[in-house]
Amino acid sequence: MNTRVRTYGAVLLAMIFWSFSFIWFKIANQTFRPISIVFMRLVISVIILVAYLIIKKKFMKIRKEDRKLFIMLTLFEPLFYFLGESFGLTYVSATVGSVLISTIPVVATIGAWIIFKERLKGINYIGIVLSFIGVVVFIINRDGTLSFNIKGLLLLSLAVISATGYNLTLSRLVGNYTPVFIVTVQNFIGAFLFLPIFLVSDLNHLISHQITFKSFIPVIELAVFASCGAFIFFAYSVRNIGITKANVFTNFIPIFTAIFSFIILGDRLTLQNIAGMIIVITGIFMAQMNGRPKSIDDALVLTGKTA
Repeated sequence: MNTRVRTYGAVLLAMIFWSFSFIWFKIANQTFRPISIVFMRLVISVIILVAYLIIKKKFMKIRKEDRKLFIMLTLFEPLFYFLGESFGLTYVSATVGSVLISTIPVVATIGAWIIFKERLKGINYIGIVLSFIGVVVFIINRDGTLSFNIKGLLLLSLAVISATGYNLTLSRLVGNYTPVFIVTVQNFIGAFLFLPIFLVSDLNHLISHQITFKSFIPVIELAVFASCGAFIFFAYSVRNIGITKANVFTNFIPIFTAIFSFIILGDRLTLQNIAGMIIVITGIFMAQMNGRPKSIDDALVLTGKTA
């Protein structure tokens, strides 16, 4: 099997795993509360990633001036990002959640434009506007009412905004540390941040409920495939085909999620939903056309990819 086949196979597997993450969460949420799901998957993912770094001997020393940046990175993601995404997914379907989360690259583009004064082309502006029109088409009913709880929209918006802050912070770290090391550190610190929240809000609930191995499987799948496997596969593809080409594949996550949700969860899509999804994905493609400065592209690689 040549490198090209392995590379595109890896990036497609990464997209499939991230698409399934929305579905696995919905299944896990039938037994566990959102904080429990996040805390357990972070702990499992850290164990796996630390083992990987030990085996590969790729641990790195964090420079003193970067410590604050790692703290900021962790506050944005996983803390605020997971709080927004996990609780948001309790109010909306897996498909709706994936569509909203898919706008992260667009919001990150706006953030880079405002903070880094990055110039955008006309087609990028059109794409930004188009992607948000697509979201509106997707979530608005014909009578003008929202098709899901407004809390879900607000919480998922928190996740999107947090991921943007994560990107802008990450852009100052990617030049000095490997992607796997960065994710390991942020998940390690994130697990400690979620620990007191878990102990106060969810521990008694978790103890009082009978937990079977079957009910725990979705959490393991989230940790192993979404938080670890997908990220490693994506990082591998980036090394071989570049950031811009690999990042384009993330636009297929809502499509895969919709298909898998239909098969596994029984979610239904109307023609309006499908039209909205197509508009969103088209807008995202247009917003990302012609690439961006390398530092910003490197940041975009990890946007929301610890989910």
